[in-house]
Amino acid sequence: MDNFFHTVLLQLSEPVYALALLFVVALLAATLLPLGSEPLLLALITLQPDLMGSAVAVATLGNTLGGMVGWWMGRGAQNWVARRFDVAQSPVHARATRWLQRLGPAACLGAWLPVLGDPLCVLAGYLRLPLFPCAAFMAIGKGARYLLVAFGWQWVLAAWA
Repeated sequence: MDNFFHTVLLQLSEPVYALALLFVVALLAATLLPLGSEPLLLALITLQPDLMGSAVAVATLGNTLGGMVGWWMGRGAQNWVARRFDVAQSPVHARATRWLQRLGPAACLGAWLPVLGDPLCVLAGYLRLPLFPCAAFMAIGKGARYLLVAFGWQWVLAAWA
């Protein structure tokens, strides 16, 4: 068993495998699954600082694609919710609809938020906001978060050195 874990760790130390794993974890973390991709990003840039740009780009891409999956889930859920619930009478639904329609796709800048971001992507799809502008705003917000986390971690590591 120890040999198995040693082999797995050796494989994951290769940049291609590490970046692929980061992509998958970032994608899954942007769905409604309770995952976080930041610890893996920080571990990767700690062990291989020269991969920081690639790691931030890969994490941003994976997380944005995960947000787009959430958008599609919301779009598909609209008919299901309409058949089972009377959401038109809900004041919460009315407020959320007005808020998102007023902000439009720019509301997806908040997709980086820890608890609210994933449901925000789903809600954007549910309200049928346009996919590609939403995805662009998701990418900007998520990319900024990963850059802030990565550079903040580099600053912490430099302060400890």
